Amino acid sequence: MDGNSRTMERQSHRRSSRSGWLSGGYLDYQTIFILAVIVLIGLLMVYSASSYKGVVLTGDSAYFVKRQAFFAVLAFGIMLFMSKRDHYKYRAISQVSMIVSLVLCTVVMIMGEATNGAVRWISIAGVRFQPSEIAKIAIIIYMAHVCEVQSKRLDTIKGILQMCTLPLICIVLIAMENLSTAIVCFCIVLAMLFVASPKVKHLFIMCIIGGVAAFAAIFLVGYRGDRIDAWLHPETSEYGFQTMQSLYAIGTGGLFGRGLGQSIQKMGFLPEAHNDMIFSIICEELGLFGAIGIIILFIMLLYRMKYIADHTQDRFGGFLVTGVMTHIAVQLIINIGVVTNTIPPTGVTLPFISYGGTSLVFALLEMSLVLSVSRKIKPTE
Repeated sequence: MDGNSRTMERQSHRRSSRSGWLSGGYLDYQTIFILAVIVLIGLLMVYSASSYKGVVLTGDSAYFVKRQAFFAVLAFGIMLFMSKRDHYKYRAISQVSMIVSLVLCTVVMIMGEATNGAVRWISIAGVRFQPSEIAKIAIIIYMAHVCEVQSKRLDTIKGILQMCTLPLICIVLIAMENLSTAIVCFCIVLAMLFVASPKVKHLFIMCIIGGVAAFAAIFLVGYRGDRIDAWLHPETSEYGFQTMQSLYAIGTGGLFGRGLGQSIQKMGFLPEAHNDMIFSIICEELGLFGAIGIIILFIMLLYRMKYIADHTQDRFGGFLVTGVMTHIAVQLIINIGVVTNTIPPTGVTLPFISYGGTSLVFALLEMSLVLSVSRKIKPTE
């Protein structure tokens, strides 16, 4: 490329940055490819895990996968479109997004819809979503902004708590009905604080505060204590049915699985087979090797995000990628931990794979932030 071409490219990039939209630049096709593979595997497994339930409820074995495929195409299109948005422009809406998230998390407690005994959903104009999904993105953008512009306040625990006041209030509101998502959000805050200022003492204090709050949330709400009993004694607890069915599915899958579509547990035995517990069906049908293969795909995705964070041209972009990477990693660990009974049962989806249109849309919307940051990477890097 000659000097004139470079000058024209820089001028075009500056114009697009001023308008808020990027043209050209580096786009991480490896990340997009890995995401596409994971989403396609998710569609395949949603169809396999939900076919029996689809026939029973609607007479159509492909009912659930059709809905999921619609949201997958929609979400992928939104992700690619929003990846052209200059990520630095999100700084201007960081506080607004956090306040909107707080309002929605308050509204859901007053007029939210209950599912499986938990009030987590809001319906607006026929669109049903969980405010906690919006909260994850809002917390990532807000924390990225404050960690960039208020880094000096990270020297004291008081300064950290003042910086994190709005996210912590939001996390408390989420924890009242959805402790697992609150834990994910709290881990996002901790990871971003660590990257901004790795003071182990302050993070240790934050972890103690979070641990005490989680302990209180578990034992002050009756059904959460029952989940602890189901985790410790699934074979005798009256609430351990789902855990036992999940372990049966994993155990019968062996090394190579029963074969795609051959699951027994999805035939009405394992609750939420196509949703939170879909990893159990993956283990049963694809075996240990199939499960490890999917975990490797997620590790590759997380590695690509780390690469983008390491090569970004600004701190704000690095913090954004760190937040998204932490969200995906923590949610993956929690979901697999629940399925294998490593941690107490809780309702967290497997990112990009579990059935759920809104969770898939918001997860890929987060990935648009990562791809937007990648567009600022110099081609030579």
